[in-house]
Amino acid sequence: MKTAYVFPGQGAQFVGMGKDLYDNNKTCRDMFEQANEIVGFRITDIMFGGTPDDLKQTRVTQPAIFLHSTILAKYLGDKFRPDMVGGHSLGEFSALVAAGAMSFEDGLRLVAARANAMQKCCELRPSTMAAVVRLDDKTVEEVCASIEGETVVPANYNCPGQLVISGTVEGVALASEKLKALKGKVLPLAVGGAFHSPLMEPARLELAEAIEHTTFQQPICPCYQNVCATPVSNPDEIKRNLNLQLTSPVRWTATVQNMIADGAEEFIEVGPGTALQGMVKRVNPEMNAHPAEY
Repeated sequence: MKTAYVFPGQGAQFVGMGKDLYDNNKTCRDMFEQANEIVGFRITDIMFGGTPDDLKQTRVTQPAIFLHSTILAKYLGDKFRPDMVGGHSLGEFSALVAAGAMSFEDGLRLVAARANAMQKCCELRPSTMAAVVRLDDKTVEEVCASIEGETVVPANYNCPGQLVISGTVEGVALASEKLKALKGKVLPLAVGGAFHSPLMEPARLELAEAIEHTTFQQPICPCYQNVCATPVSNPDEIKRNLNLQLTSPVRWTATVQNMIADGAEEFIEVGPGTALQGMVKRVNPEMNAHPAEY
């Protein structure tokens, strides 16, 4: 039986995340303290005792989720034996670090750079995202393509019947009206910008420079990356795909399907929340999907 370890993205955060690891394990505590130095502020104070509003700032949320996921993977020790890994959006960085494709320190620096670049992008132009349910992917794609004069694109292919769209505020509003008319349900997301859309190009360029100066190694197992949904082990290919991630859709449905086709029978979610377990079950109800036990 093959086991896939999957890592969540933005939205899974909660106040108190990771505090048990910090309190009960010296190695974990040292990693958290090292993270405080790397990001330049005591992110642990916000993670463990801040307000939900403090925690949901992009510059805090992304490193916080990354830290919870990667430090938990480290804590699992010999229990962490992936045949394959994948991560949803931000979670791809956690997956790459957990699989040894890059160091914890380099991964955190990239995530911090990513979060700051995305935050700046969000402030350049009003933009947003919305989840669309009850419609097939093709219908949503066609509606997005029909909107003229504004930007709106499919951003996250989460699972059958759930696709997140991303773009300008007006573009998402126009698409939402058309999708509702087609009996779709549209749920606006509380995000600061149009992630995984062309509007993230300035952030992509900024992050690309940081990625270029980061050392990547051969991972311990194949990493299924967002832009292709296929297993990648070559460090140069990993780097190329990571460069495209911010402006490309997250192909999570296809990622899970490909993992199952490649033999995955168990999915373990490493990090806060349970969202990915639910998505796996929507792709294939027979799958054994559960959180990391520790």
